[in-house]
Order: sequence, then structure tokens, then C-alpha cells
Amino acid sequence: MRGRAPVAAPDAATVRQLAVLLQAGIAPEPAWRHLASLGGAPAGAVVARLKDEVPLARAIGAAGPGWGEIAAAWSVATTVGAPLASSLRGVADTLQDAADIRDEVRVALTEPMTTTRLMSWLPVIGLGLGVVLGFDSLRVLTTTPPGLVCLVLGVTLLVLAQLWSRDLARRAEPAPGIPGLRADLLAIAVSGGVSLERALTIVAQAHGGHDGADSDVRRILDLSRSAGVPAADLLRAEAGLARHRARTAGRMTAARLSTRLLLPLAVCTLPAFLLLGVAPMLLGIITTTVLPL
Repeated sequence: MRGRAPVAAPDAATVRQLAVLLQAGIAPEPAWRHLASLGGAPAGAVVARLKDEVPLARAIGAAGPGWGEIAAAWSVATTVGAPLASSLRGVADTLQDAADIRDEVRVALTEPMTTTRLMSWLPVIGLGLGVVLGFDSLRVLTTTPPGLVCLVLGVTLLVLAQLWSRDLARRAEPAPGIPGLRADLLAIAVSGGVSLERALTIVAQAHGGHDGADSDVRRILDLSRSAGVPAADLLRAEAGLARHRARTAGRMTAARLSTRLLLPLAVCTLPAFLLLGVAPMLLGIITTTVLPL
């Protein structure tokens, strides 16, 4: 197969447009072609793979990162005979919730990361302040042995602070994937009228061989069996709860990041300020006043 450029991750708008086309009675492959004609890169990637005679669900999953979830929902709905348009609308709502979670966490991360970036300029400001006040800080740092030691240690600490802060911010980013996806896929499967055991098997096959349920989802399935109530609504409620938990966890992680970023500030940035800003001024005073005596 010919190499193709990667496309954007799936978004709720694209999936909703596809659901509208399907609900209007357009067959799946023509529906994707209509989306591609509007200039959508993901739909274009799917249509290009269809020309290579790739099965539709596989073509959707191969469109790029994140499209495997859409392919799994498509495969489950078509396998059990669930309404494809309404299933995709539910997936679109799930995608929108997941995008909202990521956006909320990134907004919460903006303030502590901006503060960290501003504080990283503190050593440079200290060095510039020394020059403005008449201290020969640059000459001391670049020509004297003690100054060279301060320069190397200060720059090393600044680089370490940047790497440390970026690592903390990366860990605070939301985990990839869609919270509650497996519960949503199972809800689609059981809405097609298959048994719970068959639904688990179908979801496992569509989701890359992974088990179709975690402990929370299995608890919901056990509740459905014991109470004799339909599992679809319970599963959708569990999926919504999973996304609520992910949103809360993301906010808590972002809040904790403000405290954790104090570590590279205290351990690296402030010592770098002393080495690059204060130490050269003191060394300059010593070399110009004390040593000549």
C-alpha cells in the first residue's frame, strides 16, 4: 500500500456529519465519499484505503491515531445490527466529552506552566542586572576559573529545570484514549439484541483483542443480570461516570502540578540565579577590591 500522510484525530463534528448522512439513507461508502468531497482529511484517508479494497472498518481504523475507537464502534454496530447512525451519534458525544476533558486540563495547566517559564528567566535577569549596575559579570563568567565553574553549573541547572518541568507537565496531561469507551461499545452491542456474553466477545474482537470489560463494567453487567434490567442504559451511565472521574482526576492533577513545579524552581532555578546572577557580582567585587590589596 502506498504511504500516506497522517491525518488528524477524530473529532465529534466529523462523526456527527457521518451520522446525519447515514440517517438520511446514504450507504456507508458513499457517505464517506461525500465527507471526503468536502475536503475532510480523515474521510479522504478512508476513501483512499477503500480504493485499495480495504474493508471499511479496517480502513477507518487505519486512518490515523484515535480512529481505531471509531472503527471499533462501527464494527460492533454493524456486527450486531444496531442502528449505525444513532450509534455514531453516541460516539460523537463521547468524543466531545473526551475533548472537553483534555481542554479543561490543558487550561488548568496553563497558569503553572506560564509561571515556570517566567521564573526560568530569573537567572538571565540577574545576570543582566549585574551588567546594568556596572559589575563585570560577563567577563568574570567567561574568563576566570571560578566564573567558568559558575557558568557551567548555572547553565546545567537551567537545562535540568526545563527538562524536569516539562516532564512534570507531560505526566499531568490526560491519558490517551476515550474514558468509558468499552462501556459505550458494550451498550452498542447489547442494543443490537445479542446476549451479554456475545456482546463481550464482539467488543473484544473489535477492540483489538482486548477484554471488552473492566471491573466496573463487569459490575454493571452483574447488576443487569441480577436485577433483570436492560444493560444498555446502565452501561451508558457507567461510561458517563468514567468520563466524570477522568475530568475530576485531570483537574486534581493540574492543581497538584502547581506544587510539584516548586521542586525544580527551588532545586535548580534559584541556585542557577545565584550562580549566574549573584556569584559573578561577588567575584567581580573580590577580584577588583580585595585581591589587589
